[in-house]
Amino acid sequence: MTSFLPGFLLSLSLILAIGAQNAFVLRQGLMGRHVFAVCLACGLSDAILISVGVFGLGRISEVLPAIVPVMRWGGAAFLFAYGLRSFRAALRSSDSLDPGEQAPVPLGRTLAVCLALTWLNPHVYLDTVMLIGSVSTQYPSQAGFGAGAVLASFTFFFSLGYGARLLRPLFARPGAWTILEVIIGCVMWLIAASLVFGA
Repeated sequence: MTSFLPGFLLSLSLILAIGAQNAFVLRQGLMGRHVFAVCLACGLSDAILISVGVFGLGRISEVLPAIVPVMRWGGAAFLFAYGLRSFRAALRSSDSLDPGEQAPVPLGRTLAVCLALTWLNPHVYLDTVMLIGSVSTQYPSQAGFGAGAVLASFTFFFSLGYGARLLRPLFARPGAWTILEVIIGCVMWLIAASLVFGA
């Protein structure tokens, strides 16, 4: 527990901040579409990245320095495009959330967007691989630390995805869905700008 709990708390604190991935999970949870698959994809992705960091492969950028700018610009371009999609959706959306009226998106396409938001965001590598990986070396059981971090990730994503349904009454009100889409678009563009300008 001396390694497990710190790993759990560190991982939870890193993913609590609103980000592209969290906004996508929240949106899927509100619509009630592919929630389990999206939460599982996010949790498994984090588990892989955390494992890479904890078990000593956190120096990928040192071995392949050319990958850093590619990840940064590719991630920024994707986030900008996804943010633009959210702004367009805000302009076209109805006054309230009615999942039954939303055009269904196939599971494969949903997972593709989810995985792109996860793996094309360089910040996720800094948080999960570099930071969690380096901090884990300070604890007696790196495996225990990593297990705590992985559990925090699964706990958060499934709580966010399935807890979003509690917000559905709020999003049944006029304009609430439009506001969420604008917020998601702003989050995407802010993260893209931070990548471009090196914040």
